Amino acid sequence: MKLENRDQKVVPLQRFIFRLGRYSFFAFGLVFISLVIGTLGYHYLGALTWLNSFHMACMILTGMGPMAEMKNTPSILFSSFSALDSGVAF
Repeated sequence: MKLENRDQKVVPLQRFIFRLGRYSFFAFGLVFISLVIGTLGYHYLGALTWLNSFHMACMILTGMGPMAEMKNTPSILFSSFSALDSGVAF
């Protein structure tokens, strides 16, 4: 990440807006990819409906906690790693 330090001149507004857009695109992309992976995992491994899978992924990514109990070993492992990923990445 190339940013200015306090001894350097502030970048022009156009360059700042471009940089802000680039970092925002990266952040939204990271959230979107995590949400898609979480939704797919909860749907196929946790046997939840698409809507409940999306809700579960949103709840885990925001740190609110799970809303459904996982019943089998693969779904419990997925839920655990999903929670770890969201805690570390975000």
